[in-house]
Amino acid sequence: MKKKSNSSGIVYSTNKDLMNFIHSHDDTKKKETLPPEKQKLKVFLDTKTKPGKKITVIDNFEGKSEDIQKLAKELKSQLGVGGSVSDNTILLQGDVVKKAVEWLKKHDYNVKSV
Repeated sequence: MKKKSNSSGIVYSTNKDLMNFIHSHDDTKKKETLPPEKQKLKVFLDTKTKPGKKITVIDNFEGKSEDIQKLAKELKSQLGVGGSVSDNTILLQGDVVKKAVEWLKKHDYNVKSV
């Protein structure tokens, strides 16, 4: 399993001011979620990652990880499929591209089906 590393390269420090500085400048915490109409999502079907399996991919979500998790949960619930989130990408089981695009457009997302 690959360990996550912080961008500063410091493994451990007893200097609380330094650690507070590092944590306050963490880019992932500052990232604000764009409103749905400003998102530029790409939706496509992937069959190459897992041979014999179809995966609907929703890519280019810009925002906090909590918000993409919430969107993925809502999509999975509404479409009746399983799925996961990985690196600002929502992966849905099966070929549900049309349904996903319709649902996203209904909720004011800017969607491009590739």
